[in-house]
Order: sequence, then structure tokens, then C-alpha cells
Amino acid sequence: MKITDIRLGMLRVPLRTPFKTALRTVERVEDVVVAIHTDTGHVGHGEAAATAVITGDTHGAIVAAIAQVIAPRLVGQEVGDLNRLVRLVQTALVRNTSAKAAVEIALYDLFAQLHGAPLYRILGGGTPVLTTDITISVGDVDAMVADARSALERGFGALKIKVGQDIALDFDRVRAIHAAVDGRASLRLDANQGWTPKQAVQAMRRLENAGIHPELLEQPVPAHDLHGLKFVTDRIAAPVMADESVFGPVELIELIRLRAADIVNIKLMKTGGLSNAIRLADIAAVHGMDCMIGCMLESSISVAAAVHLAAARSDAITRIDLDGPSLCAYDPVEGGARFDGPTITIGDAPGLGIVSIRDVEPIPA
Repeated sequence: MKITDIRLGMLRVPLRTPFKTALRTVERVEDVVVAIHTDTGHVGHGEAAATAVITGDTHGAIVAAIAQVIAPRLVGQEVGDLNRLVRLVQTALVRNTSAKAAVEIALYDLFAQLHGAPLYRILGGGTPVLTTDITISVGDVDAMVADARSALERGFGALKIKVGQDIALDFDRVRAIHAAVDGRASLRLDANQGWTPKQAVQAMRRLENAGIHPELLEQPVPAHDLHGLKFVTDRIAAPVMADESVFGPVELIELIRLRAADIVNIKLMKTGGLSNAIRLADIAAVHGMDCMIGCMLESSISVAAAVHLAAARSDAITRIDLDGPSLCAYDPVEGGARFDGPTITIGDAPGLGIVSIRDVEPIPA
């Protein structure tokens, strides 16, 4: 099976409600889709999210990186030589992690198709059913409570609450949601780098004194401030999770050395694809650190790859935050992983199992 062509397209899917964090507001998924074609007729699919405030990737940069730098290295190569293909992608250029992720996902999809098995089995097997949380975007208190109640009605038992804009208002938001869910859901707080270390400790101690005990606190301080992250970790009861502080193995090893966090959030758009994401999960497992698998605002194309990884590395990946498809107004993908409220199910089709994707606008070569 040889690679013959790599085609790009733009996928736009509206969200159910605007997605708001301390860093940005988004109203639709708008991602670059990669389709790698082969001489056997098999097609591998991948997806790249442009998240300039986190990874630095824009749509233009993603398209240029793939079309001008990565794709020329891959055309004519054998799909079966996966390790070599991954090296070609990862050494093609520095950073550009979302572009690399999209191509890697498509390559792993093809590799699993070549061997006639779902990707998670190629990665080691596991249970093909997962349960995800869902994000409650930043907003006024009443709107966030309404979103939390709606999530409960849809069956979600874990709510990821966005905070980090106004520390006093954040307390009111979390307290109101806690009262509304009344023990029917766990609360995960995501500050998106919005607090200082002292603010984070102050906020969490105030919540604890009010009888509110979140399951975890995600990235309370700026990504570069590992000592600030450790300051928080050492002083609050809730486990602290690093997200933007860790893109790859080097950052994770330093995080572990400093004991700066209790959990790490793995996202394919940060790691540059599955190869480094696998390394992160394995390193964390060796050191007894739990992982969450997360995503940016992505459709079920790339999120499916994260689902397969989570199933295959369930010993390390103990928390699932793959709600991107659930936030979309509809799923543009036929086949692939199935997202039904909090339940995600992997089918038996080879690779990612994607049959077709609608509403993709081709990007001229």
C-alpha cells in the first residue's frame, strides 16, 4: 500500500452553544481535514484544529506546513513502514503540532486498515466503550447552571467547568452549579491559565471551606510557570492537572521531576499526533501518574483517534475529556467512533472506521 496523494479540505460545523474559556470564544468547529490516498484505494483521515492561543497554529500555517513541507516527504512511501513515516512527519519542521497531528492520525488510520483491524487493537487492545465528561463554558451564573442541568439530562456524570476570568464570580459559578447538580455529577475545574498561584490556592480553599470538593483543578496558572503550578499542587487538596504546560515527553519528564502536578492532560493537537501521545501515556504510567485524554474543538475525525488511544492505554488514561463531537450541532462523519451523550463506542471496522465526511470544502493544491 503506497501513498499516492494527500488532499486537504476545510470542515465547518456549528456548535450547539458558543464555547467560552478564559482565553477565547468560538462558535463553530473550523478545522483542516487531511485525506491520504493510496494505490489500493484506501484513504486515511486526519484533522487539525487551529488554536493560535494554545499551539500557535492557524489555518494558513497548517495548510502550508502539510502541503509544502510534510506531504512531499510522504508521497510514494509505503504505509507499512509506519515508524519511518512518523519520523518523516516529526522531523519535517519544528513545532506545527496540529499539522503533524492531522497527518499522523491519517497515517495510523491507514496502517490499521492495512492490517485489517480497528486502530485500538493495533495499539494493544482494550475495551471499546468509554465515558466522557462535557464542558460547561464560561458565562453568567444562570446560563452555566442551565447548561449543567442540560448536561445531566443528556446523561453526563462529570462536568468540566470553565473558570479563570473573575475569581469572585468563579466562586459563585461553581457554588451555584454544585448546588444544582446536588451530588449527581462530579465537578472538574479548568482555569485555562487564568489565575496566579496565590489566587488559585485562595479560590480552592474557599471552595473547600464551603464544602465543595472538585475532582481536579486543571492548569490554574500560565503554562510556563511550573514552579507556580507546584505551589498550587502543594497547597490544595484537589489533584492538579497540567494541560498547556505539557506538549511532549520533555515537558512531562520535567513536570514529574518537580512534582508540579498530579495528572497530565494529553491532547493530540499538542503532542503532534499519536506517536508522542503514546510516549506520554507510557512515561506517566511508569511514574504512577494518571492521565486525562482531551481535545481541542475538534470533530469526531481526530477525536476518534484519541478514543482509540484511550482504549489502548486505559491503565494510564483514567479520565476522558473528549466532548468535542458532543458540543457540535451535528456529526459530519459517517462511520468511525459513535458519540452518544457521555458514551463513546468504537466499532469493528479497520482503522478509524470512517466511511465518509460531509461538508468538507476542498482546499486547492
